[in-house]
Amino acid sequence: MYRYQAGRADWFAAGLPRQGEAAGTPRVADLARRDVPTCRIDERVGRVRERVREGRWDVCVVVDERRVVLGLVRAEALGGDAAAPVEAVLQPNPITFRPNLGAGQAPGYLKEQRVPRVLVTTNDGVLVGLLRIEDVEGHRPDAG
Repeated sequence: MYRYQAGRADWFAAGLPRQGEAAGTPRVADLARRDVPTCRIDERVGRVRERVREGRWDVCVVVDERRVVLGLVRAEALGGDAAAPVEAVLQPNPITFRPNLGAGQAPGYLKEQRVPRVLVTTNDGVLVGLLRIEDVEGHRPDAG
């Protein structure tokens, strides 16, 4: 029988404090927008639409009561029936990065995949924040 024992990599992937030589290297968790709007899967589209527009966001992250990411709703998907549940318009399985990924590694991937944003989540899927390509441009690939 094997019992998994969490180590240093798990600590960093959870977005917990770092120390040592590489502690000053920017990570995606350091640059992720933590104020990204969130909503529940059973909320109504109209209510979420108002919140997204007020904050001038183009997405809302669908989370459960523990902030585990269930999906993503783009602003354009919120243009329909205001009484519909968010579940009807969410995009499942959004692209995610772990908090410990070097900020310098993100721009190449985002450009290659042609995605303007990704979510940063812990190994357990808990939302850390939203990382936009403009937040990481300028970080050298060798910086992390």
